[in-house]
Amino acid sequence: MPPLLTRSPAPDYRVTVSAPPIPGWTPVYSGKVRDLYADDGRLLFVASDRISAFDVILPTPIPDKGRILTQMSLWWFDRLADIVPNHIVSLDVPEEVAGRAVICQRLDMLPVECVVRGYLAGSGWTDYQRNGSVCGVELPAGLQQSQQLPEPIFTPATKAALGDHDENIDFASVVGLVGQERAEELRTLSLRIFAKASELAAGRGLLLADTKFEFGLDAEGRIVLADEVLTPDSSRFWDATAWQVGSAPPSYDKQFVRDWLRLESGWDPASDLPPPPLPDSVVKATRAKYVQAFETLTDKEFV
Repeated sequence: MPPLLTRSPAPDYRVTVSAPPIPGWTPVYSGKVRDLYADDGRLLFVASDRISAFDVILPTPIPDKGRILTQMSLWWFDRLADIVPNHIVSLDVPEEVAGRAVICQRLDMLPVECVVRGYLAGSGWTDYQRNGSVCGVELPAGLQQSQQLPEPIFTPATKAALGDHDENIDFASVVGLVGQERAEELRTLSLRIFAKASELAAGRGLLLADTKFEFGLDAEGRIVLADEVLTPDSSRFWDATAWQVGSAPPSYDKQFVRDWLRLESGWDPASDLPPPPLPDSVVKATRAKYVQAFETLTDKEFV
């Protein structure tokens, strides 16, 4: 049976990533945030406290980030179970990673980032300004930044190896990667999940601007939702009261980190220099934003 993650990571030359040892488990993969271990056919999927920006892993972790991402994904997996099965097998994980790990299925991961956009932001806004479309999806003229789209659109991307950039692709490229029937299934499923998630988020006073999903195939060839889902690392959530067409509202993610790196640190992401350590104020503000996202969505206190 194929491994959960079939792509080979390209090591980031600025930060060495290695999964910490867990007795009885063999490390098989380390990404920007997650570590994967194997043991007698089982897979242990661990969310670390690592944080990345501009596709580079930073040297300073964000305390509790891995626990927050894991608990938020579990909350969403429960609410999406009527639409798509997920990769969770058990929460009975080693004590060393309690609260930040799951035991999951082995899946043959599909080589597509399934991105859905409900608002015009980020790279979608950049593409629209350039050619009036996003990933080959033609949009009406005259739209503004952060404007809600007439309907959500499927705007896929390629999966990049560690240290590389994901690249937006059109639907025909997805067909070339996985075939016509599978591509249509991924698009339909992604849009259904986005619609339900948007409705749930709206009930908490949040707008789901865009998000990405990852899917794999189980031993029977069925599509399974994997990795994380609808967290601040994979999604752009806005406070509905702060949203305004024509500007970029603050989002519940690592924007504090990006802003400090870009505006205050003096570090150039395009350089060969390693990123600087994050100051305590940025670490605390970023952790608080992740906690706020969790508590706002789940209506639970993070402890």
